[in-house]
Amino acid sequence: MKLRLTSLLLILASGFAMMACIDQDSTFQGILEKDKKAIEEYLAANPLTGPKDFVDELTGYRVIWQQLSNSGRMVAPGDTVRVNYTGKFLTNKVFDTTIETVARANNIFSESRQYGPIRYVQGRRQLIEGFETAVAIMEVGDKATVLMPSAFAYGPAGRDNIAPNTPLIFEIEFVEIKKGPQN
Repeated sequence: MKLRLTSLLLILASGFAMMACIDQDSTFQGILEKDKKAIEEYLAANPLTGPKDFVDELTGYRVIWQQLSNSGRMVAPGDTVRVNYTGKFLTNKVFDTTIETVARANNIFSESRQYGPIRYVQGRRQLIEGFETAVAIMEVGDKATVLMPSAFAYGPAGRDNIAPNTPLIFEIEFVEIKKGPQN
């Protein structure tokens, strides 16, 4: 019995020692806190205001409307949506857009790309979570700026020219909705 208790205590002690070695800045909560701080610093340097906003204090996710349409037309899962967007880093560097003039102005224009609103089906996870979440609370005709922690974007995997754990900004214009089959 004494041997088992000693073994159990050794296992628990080594488990606690291993947990102490984990870099707290690389945990989900540590990354989220770093992202929230970066978003707050961005907003302090680049104040964004609008007629309406949504702030999730727990995650730092924000939607700041630049234009309200008051159309009353909102998306539901299964609806086909068309949106224009510009994606930026917290440095304001544009990394992607559906708008040709913005692409040209930011030296990211591609002859092989067709510019114009993208189309996707809401709720099928075709786009990153933070993007679909914003569109879900917008109305057709609205324009909003979305600031999202990396967990709502490309997370620890990153993507193409987006480094892992990078918070992002999207300027979204909700262009059109086509109602889909509703459950």
